[in-house]
Amino acid sequence: MKVRLAYGETGLDVDVDPEKTTVVEPVHHEAAPDQAGVLTAALRDPVAGPPLRERVRPGQSVAISVCDGTRPQPRHLMVPAVLAELDGVVNLDDVVILVATGTHRGNTESELRQMLGDEVVDHVRIVNHDARDRGQLAWMGTFGKDVPVWLNQEWARADVRITTGFVEPHFFAGFSGGPKLVAPGLAALETVLVLHDAARIGSSRATWGITHGNPVHDDVRAIAEATGVTFALDVVLNRDKEIVAAFGGDLPAMHAAATAAAKRIAMRPVPAPFDVVVTTNSGFPLDQNLYQAVKGMSAAYQVVRPGGTIVCAAECRDGFPDHGSYRQVLASARSPRHLLETIAARSAGETVPDQWQVQIQARIQCDSQVVMHTSYLSDDDLASAHLRQTGDVSEAVAQALAAAGPDARLCVLPEGPQTIPYLS
Repeated sequence: MKVRLAYGETGLDVDVDPEKTTVVEPVHHEAAPDQAGVLTAALRDPVAGPPLRERVRPGQSVAISVCDGTRPQPRHLMVPAVLAELDGVVNLDDVVILVATGTHRGNTESELRQMLGDEVVDHVRIVNHDARDRGQLAWMGTFGKDVPVWLNQEWARADVRITTGFVEPHFFAGFSGGPKLVAPGLAALETVLVLHDAARIGSSRATWGITHGNPVHDDVRAIAEATGVTFALDVVLNRDKEIVAAFGGDLPAMHAAATAAAKRIAMRPVPAPFDVVVTTNSGFPLDQNLYQAVKGMSAAYQVVRPGGTIVCAAECRDGFPDHGSYRQVLASARSPRHLLETIAARSAGETVPDQWQVQIQARIQCDSQVVMHTSYLSDDDLASAHLRQTGDVSEAVAQALAAAGPDARLCVLPEGPQTIPYLS
């Protein structure tokens, strides 16, 4: 039978044996019939606390945090909904939209227009956060488990701070959205490095679907709560990136409600591990680079047997990418095992940018064979990342199943980390 994988903007078909295959997809949820209306309702009837409009006074400055272009947040709907609630209370000249890049590159003007729409770009000031630009940053204090916190100064100095994001399971922070739109989204590189140090990332609790007791999310949450968020707005999306539900209000209660909804939609139990798992990184924009594709590998890793094979299809139109340290760290050791040992030995003060992604990838590769299918990375590129490539996903799956024996079983995650399988 054919299974359609989310790959780039066009998708990719693979042929699999239905007798051997389990396909794990998100439970289908219809989009809210009125996409703008569900956002307005969340702003006016929040999970906790007063409506947004009642939290803002004339003359106040407002900072709105949004996800960067590697995330499928419906910013073009969410930001106008927030601005509509502020209309008549706050002057647009006093509003700034901060792209919460974390340590990623800033978005270009054309990308911003695609992300936010021409109307917003033409009438509201937009700033790409730069974690490496000291001139952008303000010292906030030490929070959580000894995390030194610098945040974007425009965020820190705003009278009103509004986070907007979307919630899905996250491979080491538990869930996205909520407090992540403050840190790491708007934090300094030094802050991000501590939040992503080897000890935190190496914890068994730093994984999909866990927030409380997760050392990464515990500190992310502590930073947001200590530094202050006026109002938080998150959405949960279906496989078509449409809004299923929206949640607004005080950050802790809002995010708890949103994560509960996301877990029902995006996490599925399976009875036993599989010999081969095919995964994706949910297609464009999430599969733009190999760095992001580690999330797809991690989703598969949850249910592949030790020594099994993961086949990951990610377009990687943006390469590794070349910005950041991910490629350099990957190539710094002779094997995944050596990478893992080197990173695990580092203290928080020795953390280097992007080592967390390499740490997770190396852990997966130590236990599994990982085969990539991309459209923009060469075999040599992938070899430098200790990976091999296939030009034909169906053929790679057939070979891996044959090598595993006559009773081998296959799992396919067509939407990658949009659905996180777990052993029941």
